[in-house]
Amino acid sequence: MRFTRLGIILFTRNYDACVHFYTGTLGLPVMYAKDEPGSKLTCCDYGGAYLMIEGGGPDPAETKTVDQNPTKLRFNVEDVEAAAAELRRKGVPLTVESHPWGTIANFTDPDGNLCSLRDEGTFE
Repeated sequence: MRFTRLGIILFTRNYDACVHFYTGTLGLPVMYAKDEPGSKLTCCDYGGAYLMIEGGGPDPAETKTVDQNPTKLRFNVEDVEAAAAELRRKGVPLTVESHPWGTIANFTDPDGNLCSLRDEGTFE
C-alpha cells in the first residue's frame, strides 16, 4: 500500500479556541479552511502531515485522561526548554520532564487534549 498523505483529525468542542491555539499559539501553518453548512474545519501543516481541526468533539475537560482520549499530539523541537519558555510567555501552562531517553514538556489544548514537546536530538 502506498499512502499519498498522512494526517490526524482532531474533533473538538471548542473549535475556534483550538484553531487559535494550534495556528496562533503553536504556529502551525493553515493549509486551508472550510466554513460551509455541515462542514467547518481548519487543516494545518503538521510537519509534513496534516492536523485537521473539526467541531463535534466531546465536552472538553481541563485535561483529558488517557481513557477519554488515548492520543497525545507530539511536537519535536530542537530545544525543549526554549520552546517551553516561549509557550509559557504565551500563557500555556506546562511541565518539563527529563528522562534518560530525552526531555519532554507536557501541556493541553483548550479542549484538554494531551500535547507535548520532545527534543529532536535524542528522538531516535
